[in-house]
Amino acid sequence: MKKVCVYCASSTRIDKKYMQVAELLATELVKNDYGIVYGGGAVGLMGALANRVLELNGEITGVIPKFMVEVEWAHKGVKNMIQVETMYERKTKLIEDVSAVIALPGSTGTLDELIDVVSQKKLGIFTKPIIIINSFGFYDPLFEMLDKMIEEKFMRPEHRMIWSAVSDAGEVVKAIDDAPEWSENAIKIAAL
Repeated sequence: MKKVCVYCASSTRIDKKYMQVAELLATELVKNDYGIVYGGGAVGLMGALANRVLELNGEITGVIPKFMVEVEWAHKGVKNMIQVETMYERKTKLIEDVSAVIALPGSTGTLDELIDVVSQKKLGIFTKPIIIINSFGFYDPLFEMLDKMIEEKFMRPEHRMIWSAVSDAGEVVKAIDDAPEWSENAIKIAAL
């Protein structure tokens, strides 16, 4: 089974419209035979994603630091829960052997994970598709910042191939399939 990593928020105070996006993403991924690796949380978008995968009898794996388990943030229904020592170890484990990374809206943790994997792809360490779900224009400011980096020559125009953006979770599977290949040649060009 193909696996994807999903980055997303654990806030319980966000608008329900974002929960619906997480549930739709879970539905699309399970329907297309993707297993999901996520941060292991029980609430917010993490909880909505995991709950929907479990309802559909899909495959889901959580990766969570032990200190979060100790304060009972781990989803009790997710049987395959990998405990790690550090946040850094969590980030590494989340993207191990996945076919793609998907970012739902989130806070600083989600942004940290997303920027880290974008940087790894820029360096050729991670080469799989990165799909950003820009629900309700959530990531517009990030895209403006990335464009500014390219404009000011901190990155090359070719670096736009690192990620793909969709506005609807229903478009994710097609975006994974259509993502440009990040080949050795692309890495060499982008590194110049």
